[in-house]
Formats: sequence, structure tokens, C-alpha cells
Amino acid sequence: MLEHIPAWLGHAMSGLRAGIDKLAIVQLGENFETLTLTSPAFAHESRLPPRFTADGEGVSPPLVWSEPPAGTERMVLIVEDADAPAPQPLVHAIIWGLEADAGHLAEGAIAADGEGDAHGRDVGRNSYLREGWLPPDPPSGHGEHRYAFQVFAIGVGAGDVGATPGRSAVIEAITGHVLAAGLLIGTYSREEEAPVGPVGLASPA
Repeated sequence: MLEHIPAWLGHAMSGLRAGIDKLAIVQLGENFETLTLTSPAFAHESRLPPRFTADGEGVSPPLVWSEPPAGTERMVLIVEDADAPAPQPLVHAIIWGLEADAGHLAEGAIAADGEGDAHGRDVGRNSYLREGWLPPDPPSGHGEHRYAFQVFAIGVGAGDVGATPGRSAVIEAITGHVLAAGLLIGTYSREEEAPVGPVGLASPA
């Protein structure tokens, strides 16, 4: 949808960005262990292949993460666009209740319930209020966007959010129960590229 915004308007909005400080992994503000989150499809802070965006097939990318700490009951994945021209990051995917030993998501696994293979998860709602993967679709002329893939190891005691939670419900439920977290950033832009500066978070070890 955002590909239809004219480039001049995207350029005019280039200074309007949600900001890296609004990401879930920052807002949780807890001292937790570090998970290594990677993808065989792209490197940290490198460009997403068009296959995973609205300019291609629009499937979710494959993800792999390190073993979570002892006591992990479930894993949660939140994908957000830190550079969305909005007050808050745009949510591209939520998976609530991934099995603690899942260790990875296959390409295309972030799909509506009953579709794909995401190891016994419940898929939450993206910013378009739909289940599944919302492909990156930055406005032309707006410059590079940073898409933050954030995985959280959750201990016992987190609240129940139902089958298709939104971001606020998930953040509320996991606050105080995060044992470890990992971050992977992929970038994407249309037409002209515009540097957005340092990510401001340490790269995953």
C-alpha cells in the first residue's frame, strides 16, 4: 500500500520516524541475557532481499537463535519497523508462545494460524490488525528503514494474552518475565537510499 505514496511525499516525511528507542527490546528496559539471533538470508544491519518485502513474494525470512537460558517457558518474536513515519514502530509480526526449544523459524513460517509451520505458536496481530507477516513496504523517497527482529525468552508467570494478541498486550504480559533477548536488524528502502545513522544498540554477540 505504501508503495503508492509519491516519492516527493516520502521525502518530505523523511524526518518523521518512530525511532529505535521505541522498539520493544528497548522499552522493556530489563537486564537480561543475550540471545544470538541470525538469518541465513541476510546479515545484521544489511539489506533485506526483496523476496521478503512487498516488492517480492512477501514471505517472512528464516530466523535462527541460540539456546535460551534454563527456566525458559516460551519464546516470543516481535518484528517492528523503527523508521515508520509514525509515533510508534510499525508492527510487522508477532508470534506468541513459540516452543522453548524451537530454535528457528523456517522461511514463510510467520503466517496466519493454521498456515505455515511455526512450531506450535499463536500468531498475533500486526499493525494492519491481521495475523501473519506484514511485508516491509516503506514509502518511496523516505530512505532506509530498519526492521528489528526481536526474540525473547520468557520465564514462568507471564500472563495469558489469548490466541491473537496485539503488541501492547504482549509487552504487558512479558514485562518482568524476560530471561534473554536477541536482536537482528534488516534494512530496506525504495528508490533513493538515505542513511539513518547508527542503530544505537549493540550488535548481537
